[in-house]
Amino acid sequence: MPVPSSPPPSAASSSSPPSAATLFERITHYANRADPYPLYAELREHKVAEQQDGSYLVGTYHEISALLHDPRISSDLRRRAEPDPLVVGPDARTPAFISLDDPEHERLRSIAMRPFGPPHTPGRIDALRASITDIARELIADFGTRDRIDLVDDFAHPLPVTVICRLLGVPHEDVPQIREWTDTMIAATDPTPGQDVAEQRRAAMAARDAMAEYLGALADGRRGHPADDLLSALVNDHGPEGGLTRTELMSTAVLLLIAGHETTVNLITNGMLTLLRHPEALSRLRAEPELVPAAVEELLRYEPPVHLLPQRTPLVDVEVAGVTVPRGAPLVLALAAGNRDPLRFTDPDRFDPTRTGNQHLGFGGGIHSCYGAPLARVETQIALTELLRHLAEPSLVADPPPYRRSPLLRGPRHLVVARRA
Repeated sequence: MPVPSSPPPSAASSSSPPSAATLFERITHYANRADPYPLYAELREHKVAEQQDGSYLVGTYHEISALLHDPRISSDLRRRAEPDPLVVGPDARTPAFISLDDPEHERLRSIAMRPFGPPHTPGRIDALRASITDIARELIADFGTRDRIDLVDDFAHPLPVTVICRLLGVPHEDVPQIREWTDTMIAATDPTPGQDVAEQRRAAMAARDAMAEYLGALADGRRGHPADDLLSALVNDHGPEGGLTRTELMSTAVLLLIAGHETTVNLITNGMLTLLRHPEALSRLRAEPELVPAAVEELLRYEPPVHLLPQRTPLVDVEVAGVTVPRGAPLVLALAAGNRDPLRFTDPDRFDPTRTGNQHLGFGGGIHSCYGAPLARVETQIALTELLRHLAEPSLVADPPPYRRSPLLRGPRHLVVARRA
């Protein structure tokens, strides 16, 4: 992924007209984290913008959607013209299926899907609703009589972490270690100038290896002695696609754990921030909770948890909106820009919780669409419903709130609200 030079201009402070070739630089700069949408509008004017390092940034809905479904576009970083040494070198790790192409991607994803969802276990997610509701209510009860709550640390992070750890079979006492490893891995997606990128990536690799070994050991303990959890299912299930090797199991388990909560943290937090900025919508959803599922879909469009997909590579020269993207060039899909494309959505900068025909890019698309989307939807629907039901007269303490460093997984690091206890 491109790393911006220092100091990149913000959207408003440049003394000379910025170039389209600096868009990735400006979008990912932390100064623009709170509001990257003017830059996404600029990107849509170009549709495709070649960057200074030879990568290509795509920001329009129809082009992004087509590329997500195009078999000529690879998710395997080893297919780059100049692949990263950490991807192809002697220290390279076995990639998770999200970073592979078919047929290997399909085989591994199919194995992972068997214990997680349809067609083999279609009721698993719905069966979690009562448990997720209980966890949400327990977290809200822990607010006590405090008049200020950090919705990230006190609710939006512990809810999906608790759910995915229970689902995988991770003991409760190990959850703090899981968070430490996760934070280190996510920090490596921060391209802020002045950061030691090489050191960040080494730390992320070490955290990933430690988490993989931990999850592998848990799975080993359940081999032949299964419990009702995903690790037990993955290590003991040998269906038509065969079983996972230990290395494949570890990479899959790490992916499930990270993807199983990181996007949901942002979705819940971005959702509450948006509702607090739109009090009329908040009041309506509180009065009509049956509208919450549609509102979650609109939040996935309006303030998605994942803004950029940097891991795409053309296998051949591909023409996108009249621009030829050469074989092997890094291709970055700006999902959040596509979600506000006026050629696809009416009045796209307006938050409309009753919007229909909402085929957003919030969970990507194509064969690599988000594996955990059904779980994230259920968790967020329950989270918002319970928060609206139990938070009396909530208001933002700071707007904009402080944001996480990552420009890919974008959301507030803290979201402090005042409330009537």
